[in-house]
Amino acid sequence: MEFTSVPGIGEKTAETLAELDGAEGALRRGDVATLARAPGLTEGRAAAIARGAIRRRHDDPGGWLATDRAREVFDDALGLLQERAVTDYAEKRLRTLYPSATESRIEEVRAWAAEAVEREPNEAVVEALAGVEQPTEPRGLRVRERALATADAERYAEAKDAFPELSVEVVEDARDLAELARSYSTVVALDETFAGVDVDGDVRVIPDPEAHHEEVVPERLLAFFAENRAELLAALDVHEAAGIDPALDPAALRDALSRLDDDGTPRGDDELRRLTNAVDDLDAAASTAASVANDHLRDAIREQDVTIEGTDFLSLVEQGARVDSLLSRELADEYDAAIRKAREHFVDALQLQPGEDDFAERVFAGEPTFPTEHNEEPLSRLRTELKAARDRRAAKLKSGLAADLADLREPADDLIADALELDVELAVARFARDFDCVVPEVDEPGTGFAIEGGRSPLLDVAFEEAEPVDYAVEGVTLLSGVNSGGKTSTLDLVALIVTLAHMGLPVPAASARVGRVSELHYYAKSQGTLDAGAFESTLRDFGELVSGASGRLVLVDELESITEPGASAKIIAGILEALDEQGATGVFVSHLARQIREAADVDVAVDGIEAVGLADGELVVNRSPKKDHLARSTPELIVEKLATESSDPDFYEGLLEKF
Repeated sequence: MEFTSVPGIGEKTAETLAELDGAEGALRRGDVATLARAPGLTEGRAAAIARGAIRRRHDDPGGWLATDRAREVFDDALGLLQERAVTDYAEKRLRTLYPSATESRIEEVRAWAAEAVEREPNEAVVEALAGVEQPTEPRGLRVRERALATADAERYAEAKDAFPELSVEVVEDARDLAELARSYSTVVALDETFAGVDVDGDVRVIPDPEAHHEEVVPERLLAFFAENRAELLAALDVHEAAGIDPALDPAALRDALSRLDDDGTPRGDDELRRLTNAVDDLDAAASTAASVANDHLRDAIREQDVTIEGTDFLSLVEQGARVDSLLSRELADEYDAAIRKAREHFVDALQLQPGEDDFAERVFAGEPTFPTEHNEEPLSRLRTELKAARDRRAAKLKSGLAADLADLREPADDLIADALELDVELAVARFARDFDCVVPEVDEPGTGFAIEGGRSPLLDVAFEEAEPVDYAVEGVTLLSGVNSGGKTSTLDLVALIVTLAHMGLPVPAASARVGRVSELHYYAKSQGTLDAGAFESTLRDFGELVSGASGRLVLVDELESITEPGASAKIIAGILEALDEQGATGVFVSHLARQIREAADVDVAVDGIEAVGLADGELVVNRSPKKDHLARSTPELIVEKLATESSDPDFYEGLLEKF
């Protein structure tokens, strides 16, 4: 893949992605977490890049969220989804969902979401997901007892890059290879010319090491499974709790992991344990064995009377003999017994096997001395022998275990990836359940929207307390109604449902039909009258809006607040005329509906959120807009109430006639 062909990826970012293993696959999958591991790439940037790759695949120009308020609604919707994710991966992965005008993208997500909402987010699955994370690759792994050897400089460079865990050495001939074999437990020769060469030591010829990673450097594979043990077992628990077939044999994985220690070494092998303990305990065993011999000699000396002829004593002294030499003649048998005990203890303590126990005689041998000491040279040789045997045993076990795990390596990635993707699906399923969602019908452009039983989870009340709203619009419409009657909330609900539908996701409604729109333009209520410069800038925005492409959805909340009411009505009327000619869908919330309709040269529909009365000083409102109805204002309702309750209603009835 040419990274720079993806929207949002420049030359520098492309170079960064080139350093990341699996970058192409991550872009295709929308795997934000993997992309974010690239040097210097933040999670937000990674999500933007993943979305860019998706847009490229669907030839999607982007830019559907055309205003700040539209983007805020999308961010709120995305936040509701992310709150229902368990894993960090799912939270990041959900960022690749975005509203689009491209039919293929919407349908792709709709098909996925239709399956996702059928998932059952039971507590056992959610609990198991808490232990799942993306697998990590071993870092800083170093194997010191094995080396690669080659006579070819090019192969040398390739091997250095492919196997950073191992030493790579250049050898010219069999003599160099033999010399190298004396320094390492195992040497892997990469040149076929070394096949059949007879040298001492463990020397193997593997001309294509890249195809035999589990044999050349089994530690890499073992370290992966050791480091990701908890995640793999948690992913298995997720599959089992969800009743999903995993990508591998659970029994085979659990068996292999049971034979692997947390440090990546094989466990459960008695011979490897014996050799490892022998190497670790060698010096202590030699020291203790010498103490056993010396304790025996001390006891023997205490218990015996030693008689020496005078001439013998004079002769020994004249010869410069030491006291232990003087006594050796009398205690020879006891000394032999002491040395025998030392050897037996040494062999037993280290559990030395036939062939290894011969070293005990050399470690404790020589002229009688007191105190007895071990011989360092044979002890050092025994240490070398035991280390070599340990390393050969470990290498054999590692290779065997790695061979068993090799076939599980890719399925292990799939196992975790499937569990993480399940979390993404479950987040959508939980969203759909929590907010009583339905998969909407996505209709042809220009058909507006129709919502039945829509409830917004963005309100400041519990979702269960939100009143359902029915509302349908085709073309441009003015929405009238009393203050605090729910006009802005209705715009938010429409924006949310249309946004989710264009993301391909279920929407919080009993049913919904949404015509595809090219862009969402949502303008929030202005905070007071604008000065001349800001007013001019706002008019420029609407000028660009009405002169742009068709097929947009325009939601505007009380645009009249930007300037004087008389001028506002005329400006809004002109905007509505242009949008109507463009074939756009629009809802304009306004308290100037009557004036705007009078100023417009086209027939502008007016809907109303009707207050049906006052109760204890509070408005009683029908939250669903009434079609083709100019809703009464709050002042009108209050005047009407006073006219009804007053003993002298003439004044109030006169006021009512003004409305």
